[in-house]
Amino acid sequence: MTAALPYANGPIHLGHVAGVYLPADVFVRFQKMKGNEVVFICGSDDHGVPITIEAERQKKKPTEIVSTYHQQFQKSFEKLGVQFDNFSQTSREIHHQTAQEFFRRLNQGGYLVQHRIEQLFCLHCQRFLPDRYIVGVCPHCHQADARGDQCEKCGNTIDQLELVNPICKVCGATPVRRETFHWFFQLNQFQKKLEEWITSKKNWKENVIHYCHGWFREGLTERAITRDLRWGIPVPFPEGKEKVIYVWFEAPIGYISSTKEWAQRIGKPDEWKKYWLDPSSKLIHFIGKDNIVFHAITWPATLLAHGEYVLPENIPANEFLNIEGRKLSTSGNWAVWIDDVLNEFPADMVRYSLASVAPETKDADFSWSDFQARINNELADIFGNFVNRSFTFINKNFGDQIPSPGLIGKEERAVSERLENLLDKLESHYGAFELRQATFTLMEICRMGNKYFNDKQPWVTLTQNRQDCQTTLYFVAQILRAIAIGGFPILPISCQSIQKALHLEAGAIQWNDAKTLEIRPGTFIKPPHILFEKIDNQKIEQQKNKLGKPIVQMSGVNSVTQIDIDTFNRIELRIGEIKSAEKVEKSDKLVKLTVDLGGDERQIVAGIAQHYTPQELPGRKIVVVVNLKPAKIRGLLSEGMLLAASDENGSLVIINPEKTIKNGSRVK
Repeated sequence: MTAALPYANGPIHLGHVAGVYLPADVFVRFQKMKGNEVVFICGSDDHGVPITIEAERQKKKPTEIVSTYHQQFQKSFEKLGVQFDNFSQTSREIHHQTAQEFFRRLNQGGYLVQHRIEQLFCLHCQRFLPDRYIVGVCPHCHQADARGDQCEKCGNTIDQLELVNPICKVCGATPVRRETFHWFFQLNQFQKKLEEWITSKKNWKENVIHYCHGWFREGLTERAITRDLRWGIPVPFPEGKEKVIYVWFEAPIGYISSTKEWAQRIGKPDEWKKYWLDPSSKLIHFIGKDNIVFHAITWPATLLAHGEYVLPENIPANEFLNIEGRKLSTSGNWAVWIDDVLNEFPADMVRYSLASVAPETKDADFSWSDFQARINNELADIFGNFVNRSFTFINKNFGDQIPSPGLIGKEERAVSERLENLLDKLESHYGAFELRQATFTLMEICRMGNKYFNDKQPWVTLTQNRQDCQTTLYFVAQILRAIAIGGFPILPISCQSIQKALHLEAGAIQWNDAKTLEIRPGTFIKPPHILFEKIDNQKIEQQKNKLGKPIVQMSGVNSVTQIDIDTFNRIELRIGEIKSAEKVEKSDKLVKLTVDLGGDERQIVAGIAQHYTPQELPGRKIVVVVNLKPAKIRGLLSEGMLLAASDENGSLVIINPEKTIKNGSRVK
C-alpha cells in the first residue's frame, strides 16, 4: 500500500488527510487485521520546482526546506495515528540510485529519445525556466496567473510557450525563447496496452476509469522527463550533466526505493522484492484525483517499460475536500492545517469527522459546524454514551465483572443476528474503500447497542429479574467487543482503550475476532475514561475565524506572512519622481515629499530623514504604493508610501528602477 508522497514545501491540510492519508491508513489497518502481509509505504517528495521556488524565496538551500517539512510530516502523521511502515525521502541516495537505474533501463530498451525544443529562458536569472517558474495569461480561459504547466482556474494543461505575456516568477522579467534538448519517454508506445489494462479493471472507481479514457481519446504522446534544474536527481549520462530527472517521472519510483529502505531497516534487504517483483502481490496506490494521470497512465507505462515490476492492483483516487463551501486555497489560507486541528482536538475526533465526509465519488465539504455536530451528536451522544453507560453499569452493579447470561431470549437472538450482519457490511465497506459507509455502519452498531440497552432496561431488571439483567449486560459486552474491533481502523486510539478495558490482547486482535471472540463471564473490566468530550460553540467560532486570515509560516522556515495573488494584485505600484523634499518640523525621521506620478502629484510623508538629506532626494525615481488609504502623520496628509529596503544593521535604501522609465508606469 502506498500513499501519495507529500510535497516538502508546505504543511499538511485536511484536504490531504481526507483524500489520501486517512483512507489509506484505515484500509491498511483493516488489511493487517485480516491477517494479510502488508507494507505501508510513503515519504516526502523532495524534488520539483515548488521546493526550489520556496528555497529561493527564503534564501535557503533546498535541503533545509525539505528537511524541515519532512520532520513536520512525520510528527503530523504520528499525532494523527497514521502509521507507515516506512516514511522515506526522495532526496536520499537509495532513491537516486533506484531512479537512475530506471532511467538507464528505459534508455537501453529504446523507450527514451532526445529532442531539441524551444523553451523560455530568463536573461536576468540566466537560466531556462521550468514550468512553475513562469506565470502568464491562460490561452484557454484568460486567467492572469496561470502557471507554465497548468491553469488552476480552468484545469487545462498548458505548454509554457502557449502562455500569453509570460514573466519569470522569480524576477518578473519577460523571458525569451531559446533552444535546448530533453529526454522524452515514448508514452505513446504503451497506449494499446494501457487501454486494455484499464478496461480490465472492473472494480476501479469510475472517476479513475473516465479520466484515463479521456486521455486515451486525445491520444498519448511523448512526454519530457528531464528538466533544466540544479536541484533533483542528475541524469545519469555525461551529456545530461546540467539536467535532472523530472519529478513526476521519479517520484513514484520513491515507492520502490522506500520499500527497499524498509527492507534494509528490518535486516532483510531482499524482502522488498516479494512486494514489487512477485506477480501474486497486490499493489494499491492511494492518491487524490489530481494525481490520476501520473499513477494510472505514466507510472504503469514506466513499469511496463522496465519489465520486472508488478502493476497497480487498484488506484482508489479520491476527489477534493472543500472548506465551508469554498474551494480550498492554501495561498489564501482558506484551509485547515492538520497541526492546528490536532493542537485543539483529539486525533480520533478528526479521523471520524473526515471519514464521515470522505470525498470518495465527488468533492465533499468540511465545515466546522458539521464537525461539531458529528462529534457532539454521534461520537459523544451515541458512541461514547453507549461505551460509558455500559462500563459504568457493569462496574457499579457487578463488581467490575462481566456477568454470566441466563436464558437467551428473542431480543438477544435478534441482536446477535443484526450485529453479525452489520459487521459483514462493515467488512465489505472497508474492503471496497467505502470509508463514509463504514463510518455510518459503525455508528449503526452503536445505535443498536443503545437501543438494546434502553429496551431491556437493566436498571429495572437489576432488582426485578437479576438473571435477565445479567443476560443483558453479557450481550452488551459482546457489542462492546464488536465496536472495539470493528471501529479500530477508523478510531484506533478510542477503540484500543475499549480493548484494554475488556482485556483484549492489544496487537493480536484479528478481524474475525469481532464475531467469534467471546468476552467471557467473570472477566474483570476496567472502565475507560470518558472517550469524547463535547465541543462548545466558542471553540468552533475560534476555528472559523482563522479561515482566510494571513498566516505566519512555521518557525524555522523564516516567519513570513503569506498572501494570495488576488491580494497582491489589489496593491497598485507606480513609478514616481520626487520633485521636492523638506524635513518635517520637530521630527528626526520624517521627510515631506512632493512626488510626480505622471500628471498626478502626491504629498508623501516618509520616515527616511536619518538615511537621506532633503537636498539629495529631488530628481530620484521611486516606487510608490498609490492606492494606500491617505493618512495624517504629524498633521500632514500622506497620500501614498514609497518602497525601501532595510537590513538587520538598520541600513535603509530607497527602491528605484534600474533604467529610466516614464512617471506613472505600473510596477507588476
